Formats: sequence, C-alpha cells, structure tokens
Amino acid sequence: MKNRIQELRTLRRITQQELADAVSVTRQTIISLENGRYNASLLLAHKIARYFDTAIEDIFLFEEE
Repeated sequence: MKNRIQELRTLRRITQQELADAVSVTRQTIISLENGRYNASLLLAHKIARYFDTAIEDIFLFEEE
C-alpha cells in the first residue's frame, strides 16, 4: 500500500521523530511506513490522519492488485 506520509511530513517541516512521538510509535515505524515495508493498523492510520487533519484515504492509497 502506498502512502503520502513523507510528502505530508515534508510539507509541514516535521521530522520522522516528531511524527513518531505525536502518534506514539517509534521512528523506525515511520521509516518503515514511508518506505512501504509496513502497513499501518487501522488505529495507527487514524492517528496519522488526525495528526495531518485529513482523511485516511487521502494519506493511504489503496491499489488493487
């Protein structure tokens, strides 16, 4: 699943660590999300969407295989 986390984070000029702290995960989790190596749980996706004040589907881009 692709996502726009890095793009949104860069626009807001926040670090991976700042985002990680805001959503209560490790920096390594944010790195894995941004690199597509990890899919967020629904709870984490919701926290990230709330942090960026947008809808989950505007951050996480679902593509059918």
